[in-house]
Amino acid sequence: MIRYIIKRLILIIPIMIGVTLFLFLLLSLTPGDPAKIVLGSTATEEQLELFREQNGLNDPLIMQYVNYMAKAVTGDLGTSFTTRQSVNSMIATRAPTTLFLSFASMAFTIVVALFLGIAMAVKQNSFFDNFMRVVTVIFTSMPQFWLGLMMIILFTVKLKWLPSSGLFTAPGDWIMPIICLAMGGITMCARTGRSSMLEVINQDYIRTARAKGLRYNYIIRRHALKNALLPMVSVYGRIIATCFSGSVVLEQVFGINGIGQMMTNALRQKDVPAIMGSIIISAFVITIVNLLTDLTYAFIDPRIKSKYTKRKNKQKVVSANADT
Repeated sequence: MIRYIIKRLILIIPIMIGVTLFLFLLLSLTPGDPAKIVLGSTATEEQLELFREQNGLNDPLIMQYVNYMAKAVTGDLGTSFTTRQSVNSMIATRAPTTLFLSFASMAFTIVVALFLGIAMAVKQNSFFDNFMRVVTVIFTSMPQFWLGLMMIILFTVKLKWLPSSGLFTAPGDWIMPIICLAMGGITMCARTGRSSMLEVINQDYIRTARAKGLRYNYIIRRHALKNALLPMVSVYGRIIATCFSGSVVLEQVFGINGIGQMMTNALRQKDVPAIMGSIIISAFVITIVNLLTDLTYAFIDPRIKSKYTKRKNKQKVVSANADT
């Protein structure tokens, strides 16, 4: 198992290199001169040239990337072109907001989708099941930004129940962003959970347990749920990554001062250090979440455990034979 964890950790390095290299090349191909965007149309040619020289924009592209990564591996993500603040400090002030929104949405998604998927499977082909299947299809097809705007119109403008934006210090301020960010994941995970649970319920050992007279709720909790979780865990991993990336859009809709809003503002002004810093942090968080998902899957699935256990035992046998 330790071998599996080390293997997954090593994979983070090429992933991060690939993400940063692709983003750096992409930014170099986008139109617009950062010097002109930051200094404005009134800047003289001498001022523009001084800005480019101070920020290393006159260096060859490969040297710009190498110089940036040399600082990034030490934890220095550079200085913003527009605010002249350290990108590290900008991220540090915004990261808690984005992480809270993302992880609160993840937790809400997992809890609601798990119970909803089980209920739909247990009550297969009932009115509740058919109704929820229609509802999940409807919400799956809704873009998050559109759903957020509709929630603002209904709950803020019309009913005046919830604030649409603010400092987000009170619990009520977070209700709409969390629900809006979680809705897409809930519908997808609920449908996956229903399919997975139905497949398990129809297995012979479940029929045998029912024939023995065990209570149905007991069978679902003790026998069906663990086996149904395997395909659901992989979906949860993708949904968690989607929640983090989806916060970029919803932070604009609800006026939340997080990494997503920082990234959007930096893209408008082609603030390369701020863009790179926010993307690197986002990619790192998503990679770690995917790693934890894989480890959870390996912990639940005995086949992965046995694969690495057998390999380890085989190596011990070979080593013992060599010694003799």
